[in-house]
Amino acid sequence: MDDQHARDAAAAAEREDDFTAYEVLNAGSAARFLLLCDHASHFIPGRYRGLGLDPATLERHIAWDIGAGDLTRRLVELMDAPAVVCRVSRLVIDCNRPPHDPTSIVAVSDGIAVPGNRGLDRAEAELRRERYFGPYHAAIGRMVEGFAARGVVPAIVPIHTFTPVMNGHQRPWHVGVLWHRDGRLAGRLLRSLERNPTLTVGDNEPYSGADPSSYTVQTYGRDRGRPHASLEIRQDLVDTPRGVERWSRIVAAALREALDEESLYRAAAPGRA
Repeated sequence: MDDQHARDAAAAAEREDDFTAYEVLNAGSAARFLLLCDHASHFIPGRYRGLGLDPATLERHIAWDIGAGDLTRRLVELMDAPAVVCRVSRLVIDCNRPPHDPTSIVAVSDGIAVPGNRGLDRAEAELRRERYFGPYHAAIGRMVEGFAARGVVPAIVPIHTFTPVMNGHQRPWHVGVLWHRDGRLAGRLLRSLERNPTLTVGDNEPYSGADPSSYTVQTYGRDRGRPHASLEIRQDLVDTPRGVERWSRIVAAALREALDEESLYRAAAPGRA
């Protein structure tokens, strides 16, 4: 490495030290629910050199939830809602997985090898937790504390999208609602969505809210007795601005109806069936 290259690399690393792994949107909102988006971005900090993947691959679903970030931002506008959005690709570290879970940093995703994650040592994994996972979840924690300070038990609503085909299997759902143990919000949301005859709605599909991969909704919703439901929208429906606009309105209407119930905003005993 020549001297100029070394200086450029050092400058890039210094800039990355100032990089914020999350963004808080509309923090002053008076809404009683919190939107979260764990997989909003396919950004990979320069020090990782794309994890050995080409730019086209980093646009695919393995690097982010396509459309989820745009959908979340539009919901913030339509519903005057607060949100916390992750700004780092799930390939660097997945902020919707337990921090020491084997799927937290994957070497292969949907059959695609991720060279920069192969043979990762413990020190690098811990560095990623400290730089990206920890700050994102600390920001969520501060937002939740803000609700508590004004006497509100917030509803927790993560926004995700899913690929139409995974491991060779076609997925028929347009939208899924993920939850576990406490179905207060999920049940209302499912009923609202199912009234639209054009939609195929999945109850804990294509994933289950009971699975460890649903870390965020479990940590801030289920495990604290807060009403919760994670939304999954199929990516081919929200991969264009027109699709995002259509689905943001569908989701906003369903959420408004589902959240319009005073009894939701009370803590349930963790583990409630």
